[in-house]
Order: sequence, then structure tokens, then C-alpha cells
Amino acid sequence: MRALTVTPGEKNSLCLRDIPEPEADEGSVLVESLAVGLCGTDSEIVAAEYGLGPSGQDFLVLGHENLGRVQEAPADSGLAEGDLVVGMVRRPDPEPCKACAAGEWDMCLNGGYIEHGIKGLDGFARERWRGQPQAMLQLDSGLTDVGVLLEPTTIVAKAWEQIGRIGQRAFFDPHVAVVTGAGPVGLLAALLGVQRGLEVHVFDIVKDGPKPGLVRELGAIYHHESLPDSGINPDVLVECTGVTPVILDALSCRAQDAITCLTGVSSTGKQTGVDIGALNREAVLSNGVVFGSVNANRRHYDAAAQALADADGDWLRRLITRRVPLASFAEAFERQPEDVKVVLDMKADADRKQKS
Repeated sequence: MRALTVTPGEKNSLCLRDIPEPEADEGSVLVESLAVGLCGTDSEIVAAEYGLGPSGQDFLVLGHENLGRVQEAPADSGLAEGDLVVGMVRRPDPEPCKACAAGEWDMCLNGGYIEHGIKGLDGFARERWRGQPQAMLQLDSGLTDVGVLLEPTTIVAKAWEQIGRIGQRAFFDPHVAVVTGAGPVGLLAALLGVQRGLEVHVFDIVKDGPKPGLVRELGAIYHHESLPDSGINPDVLVECTGVTPVILDALSCRAQDAITCLTGVSSTGKQTGVDIGALNREAVLSNGVVFGSVNANRRHYDAAAQALADADGDWLRRLITRRVPLASFAEAFERQPEDVKVVLDMKADADRKQKS
């Protein structure tokens, strides 16, 4: 079967290759891949910035954002042929640490976890894959067109959950939220903020294209100026860019008792002049909280699935601006001005052959 792979540590090694069918010991449930979403993590792996193949294998199958359909499942698995499923990206470390043993593998203490398409475990950009029932989530068939958005939604579902938990440290009655970045994660963060009844402001540098309209259709407010220039001091801020100047704005433009969640992963090596004393003074005197959040566990997958089910389906479909056949994978990695979310259509080539 075909799979989209890289050679870890080798730049621009992305290629389609034939690999064996998944072995039975990979899991009792056989899944046919329908779609794989692409994100900055995939591009960074292609650029050999990180990425680790399975032990004893000189390649890594790419793809962690995924959607598939069950082909085979044991009778006692809770799944059946035809069910729509998403495979969970991270699997607990084998030791396991106390966090992983408690089902909180997104908070792994020793770094021994593995991740599909990223670290030590083949990804989902292959025609078929196997997994255990507990490592996948069944979706309602109504999410067939947009279920590939589940994994990025889990990231912000966790962020919002943690914001809520931190807010319980004392009186917390948020009204205004800011999201920096109107990429897929930022837009999904805004969606969850609107669903929570907050006044949501989204900041991005673009003035044209689909992003401003997508924000407004949510009932949120779009800004292309900087956060300091806007004069907004939010109660909650979700940073989704990883861009250093934007992060600094997020750390300094906040209301009293505000909570800032950092989800964007920054590039390293660049130095920026920062008045640490001023940042510390502002955080201390305002009872501010800043925390980082990455990955998600089963609870966040459930919350993300509910958020997608509650969202407007047409709006979610417009988030996916390009669907590219697997055979044309190179085109998917060529950034286009109108891109928001680009998805590999894992079935397009097969469907085309059947029609011809």
C-alpha cells in the first residue's frame, strides 16, 4: 500500500513509497484512511527539524491529523465496519510515568511517550492502519466532511479546559477573550471561545482572503492591527502563532487576573530585547497566569468532538480550503495565499479510478 514518508534527519526526503500492510500486532481494528490534515509540525519534520521513526525502521510515515473508516473490528471493541474514527496521536510511555498511568499522557513526566507521525510511531498518511479501540475515537457520521479537524480541535479543547481550571483558583468571571493567529488552531480556539459565550477578538496580519470572513461569521471580531494598538485588555488570551513579538504582546496586554495560554511553538536562536522586570512586575501586580499547553488526552478528544458537533457545519467545511489527492502530495506543501487548512484526500485517487 502507499504511504507518505520521510527519512528522519534528512531534509526534503518526503516521498510516496510502498509499504507492507499493517501488522496485526499494531492493533485489532483495521482502518481505511480518508483524510490527513497538514500543519506546521509536518513541514518542520520534512525540513528535518525533528521527527523520529519507529525503532529499527529508516523511515517515518507522516501524518498525525487524521480521519478514517473502520474496515475490521472485534465484536467486543465497541466499533463496527463503516464507523468513522480518528486515531489519537500520542500514546503513553511504556514505563508508564504516573501521569501516563492516570490517562494524562499529554502531561507525560519523562518524555517516553510516542506519537503517530512524529516520534517513534508511524503516522496516518497511509492507505490503511491499525490501532487498538481505546486509541481511537468514534465520530458521528455527520462529521464525515470535517472530522479531520478533530485533532487540532483537541489542542484548543485542552487549552480552554485548563483555562477554566486555573480560573477556579479564585473569583473568575471572564468576558473578553483574545486569540492571536487566525490559522486553523486560532480559528478553532475562537470557535470554542464563542461557544463559551465570550466576546472574542482574533488578531492576524492578513487583511484579505478567507480569514477575516471566517472570524466574522463566528460572531467574533477580526483585527489586523497589533494587540497593543487595539487597546483591548482581555480576561483570557490564547496565543496560537509562536511569533516572538506577538507572544510579548500577549504577555503584556492583559486585564487584571487574566490567564494567558501559549499554544504556538516558537523557532529558536533569535534574540529579542525584553524587560523581564517589567513583565514580572505586571504579572505579579495583576495576579496574572501564563501557561503552556501541548497535545491532548482522551478527555480532550471527547470535548473536541462535541465542539465540532455543536458548530456550524458549513463554517467548518470552509476552514478546509484545499483537498489534495495523496498522489499530488507535493502540491499540498506549496503554500497558497488562500490557504487555511490543507488536507490530503487519501481516497481521491482510488475513487477516480473506480469512476473511470
